[in-house]
Amino acid sequence: MSQPGRLVLAATPLGDSRDASPRLAQALAEADVVAAEDTRRLRSLATALGVTPRGRVVSFYEDVEPARLPGLLDALRRDETVLLVTDAGMPSVSDPGYRLVAACVAEDLPVTCLPGPSAVTTALAVSGLPSDRFCFEGFAPRKGGERARWFRDLAAERRTTVFFESPHRLAATLRDAAEALGPDRRAAVCRELTKTYEEVRRGSLAELAAWAGGGVRGEVTVVLAGAAPREVSVADLVEEVTDRVAAGERLKAAAAEVAGAAGVSKKELYDAVLAARRR
Repeated sequence: MSQPGRLVLAATPLGDSRDASPRLAQALAEADVVAAEDTRRLRSLATALGVTPRGRVVSFYEDVEPARLPGLLDALRRDETVLLVTDAGMPSVSDPGYRLVAACVAEDLPVTCLPGPSAVTTALAVSGLPSDRFCFEGFAPRKGGERARWFRDLAAERRTTVFFESPHRLAATLRDAAEALGPDRRAAVCRELTKTYEEVRRGSLAELAAWAGGGVRGEVTVVLAGAAPREVSVADLVEEVTDRVAAGERLKAAAAEVAGAAGVSKKELYDAVLAARRR
């Protein structure tokens, strides 16, 4: 490691150890502490990379994360390097790590990152859906009612949405999505990314729900097309701008933001609001 006394978040391969970077191998060999979501998987990865960690290896999964924080922070205060790895992908992205990063930031302790594999961006790239703007929603809610509300909240989301799901809930989740968003909304289900049985299924939500009903195995990432832009006229937006101005916003700023979001001319909307005021 180039500098001691820092937390290093290290991305690990999603399934193929050959995706590990040389920097990850070096970090595993040199860190004073390796905090791993699963120590057995960590040792298997180290073996595949031909590396023997010289530092102490501690478990750092969701249930023990709060209890492990004080010891890891003490190590960082002693100018030790703490390497944080999860089972696959980037720590703190729907995996352990956020609490530790937040605690380091609160104490102004150095935090850096070894970039690498991510199921989120890998699935987005192969989905065939727009990738210029997207959002990540973590894991879909487990309970049906909460999941249905969650999808209703996403109904107007214009960006492509990426989320994780367990294989045994996938069919029900896709059925809920089809009901809330419409059966024709496009999506992609990415299964076992980078592994031997990698599979990417693309189609409508109705088609994917029917396919998943036959049973699915492995790690699953779902990519959901954004909502189609709603057709609005400048006249439809005048009231929204007027309400924002009444709430304290400047007219030009409010008109610009509303026009940008709706895809209409900023000048036309601004002039329409002025005209409405004169009436």
